[in-house]
Amino acid sequence: MIIGVAVLLTSCGQIPVSPPAPSSPGTPSVESSAPNATPVAAAEGDVCEYSLSGTAARPVEPPPSTGVPTSGTIGYLLSMTNGAVTITLDRAMAPCTVNSFVSLAEQGYFDDTKCHRLADSGIFILQCGDPSGTGKGGPGYEFANETDGTETYTEGVVAMANGGPGSNGSQFFLVWADSSSLDKKRHFTIFGHMDKASRDVVASMAEEGQDGSNRDGTGRPNNPCEISSVTRL
Repeated sequence: MIIGVAVLLTSCGQIPVSPPAPSSPGTPSVESSAPNATPVAAAEGDVCEYSLSGTAARPVEPPPSTGVPTSGTIGYLLSMTNGAVTITLDRAMAPCTVNSFVSLAEQGYFDDTKCHRLADSGIFILQCGDPSGTGKGGPGYEFANETDGTETYTEGVVAMANGGPGSNGSQFFLVWADSSSLDKKRHFTIFGHMDKASRDVVASMAEEGQDGSNRDGTGRPNNPCEISSVTRL
């Protein structure tokens, strides 16, 4: 089993990075060929590999690794500081990633957590998914990227943050305005989308700015950006 994290912006889940954190957009990690989390066909669904890695930021069981659904969508409502954010996850696009998110959400892993990183120049993302709030926390396991080189990080995208190939964990980011400059790397797994109303909620929180505490110009949001609960629709 695997367990890891992504830094899409600079931290364990950064858009591109931190411990080897997930990579955060805006500060992508050194490029290398990312192993693809291509599911292996099984009798009932597919097989995903989740490798144990580090200590979980919050006690949680790894997701099931067999019988993973590879078609259909599933919706979740994130109750956040400024309102409801609805995300639709695509199992066909990233079955192992969606499987992990669903498992963590059902275990309450994301409840009462704060999004720890905001990028509001060049790329426009809000990075969440670390209960420790440090950008270095993960679920105690990691898994491979599910990318094919055609990813584009347009407004409304929901993607994984990571610290390099195969280091996906629990951190993810919400793209509240076009961030296609990240297309140069394309190593952040896209596994869902927000609708416009939800994007507007995220943008309203982002409008309050951030403290610039990270070396790449990103920082902790001035708005609490708290996720009080994640509920399946």
